[in-house]
Amino acid sequence: MTYTGIDYHKRYSVACTLDEKGRRLLERRIEHNAPEAFAAYFAELGAPSEVVIEACWNWGTLYDLLEQVPGVTRVVLSHPAKNRIIADAQIKNDRVDAHALATLLRGDFVARVHVPNREVRQRRNTVRQRLWAAKVRTMVRNRIHTVLDRHPGLDRPVYKDVFCQRGVSWMRAAELPAPDRELLTEDLELHTLLERQMAGLERRIEADSATSDDARRLRTLPGVGKVLGPVIALEIDGIRRFRTSDRLCAYAGLVPTTRSSGGKTSHGRMLPFCNHWLKWAFIEAAWVAVGCSDYFGGFYRQHRARGKCANEAITITARRLAKIAWQMLTAQRDYRRVPTKPDPLSPAALATD
Repeated sequence: MTYTGIDYHKRYSVACTLDEKGRRLLERRIEHNAPEAFAAYFAELGAPSEVVIEACWNWGTLYDLLEQVPGVTRVVLSHPAKNRIIADAQIKNDRVDAHALATLLRGDFVARVHVPNREVRQRRNTVRQRLWAAKVRTMVRNRIHTVLDRHPGLDRPVYKDVFCQRGVSWMRAAELPAPDRELLTEDLELHTLLERQMAGLERRIEADSATSDDARRLRTLPGVGKVLGPVIALEIDGIRRFRTSDRLCAYAGLVPTTRSSGGKTSHGRMLPFCNHWLKWAFIEAAWVAVGCSDYFGGFYRQHRARGKCANEAITITARRLAKIAWQMLTAQRDYRRVPTKPDPLSPAALATD
């Protein structure tokens, strides 16, 4: 068996192959990442090889390509931030990185990353496109507010959401001097285009997740809707990967770093190496849940009363959501609200005191 490390780049890759004793057998720069060039490399090698690549830009394209190349017995995906032998190297270039990856694979020291199947990755791309469009829409809305705020004397109607149908109609007819009138019109056209694209993406997401029991089950959880449900289900990609709910919380980055030595234990910031999409989804769901669920609202206010700031309290609430989601998916049952005692810190209870 041989071991090949590939340092993958946009326009080329560098491959390095070692034998079982760590001797370098072949090393080559592969231009344009052409499939025939990879096939020629492993054909020249003349021996079966395991391959390791890093989870970097568009890694799925190379991963799928290598799985079809004759002579490649297994493709391993490595976590780039956890390969300290590469990150801490004093001399770092493409050849050194490829050799280091092959060395780690030969010694079975690769920090592996879970690889979803191709269908799941494609569905993830659709969901992430919708989340990206939402970020762009927020940027456009901020730009629209900037244009309007340049005219403090403008008589504005009071709307709960200025981007409702009536609010958009008012902005289209608002009398502004040039060039802000033209800028506002262009921004509103861009906003309408994004709204239309997001609506189309949501329809596709809902159609894709119609056959997913996990996505349907997660939508019964307070704060999780037609977008966050598929996001959480796709990012988890099978709850059996996590033996305990704590492992799921760690994967989602909802637990703090811990340092313990000499009988002293301290907790720091949240785990940096995590699935940021899953973390975002649980935190967004927690913000909604505290407003629509008595249980999660009381849980959030309880931690606020303990002196936690809003972000800390919502992160704790998101961790509770993740633990409940793990229980739901593991037991294959929907969320069921259990009647609880009235929350003494709720606005309704305080109003009656």
